Amino acid sequence: MPSMADTADTTAATADKKQDRTAAKLAKQIGAFAKQHGGAEGHLAHIGQAGTRIVLVGKDGEWGDLVAPAFAVAQLAAEKAALTLHEEFDGEFAASVRTGPYEWTRMAGIQLGGPENPAA
Repeated sequence: MPSMADTADTTAATADKKQDRTAAKLAKQIGAFAKQHGGAEGHLAHIGQAGTRIVLVGKDGEWGDLVAPAFAVAQLAAEKAALTLHEEFDGEFAASVRTGPYEWTRMAGIQLGGPENPAA
């Protein structure tokens, strides 16, 4: 009969394999984004229990994001994809993001004629 330590080791190994598979899948998506946009850089942002957002900014100014279940998984995915990470989303990095009319109307809301927030 396996001991509790053996069971814990097996459970930990299974969790590590799952995190590695998740990171590999995210790294593949990061690579595809980078390829489509002439390269990419990123920033990791904690979003609470939902995990960590991987914000991607392409060399062409397009942006997107992915969500990893944990910060460690997001870091591993970025490492696997050779993604340059920024500590902060400010300054020159933030200025490289190209936004369009949709983002401006959503950010401004009704102040600039954008769509109103739905009633609660």
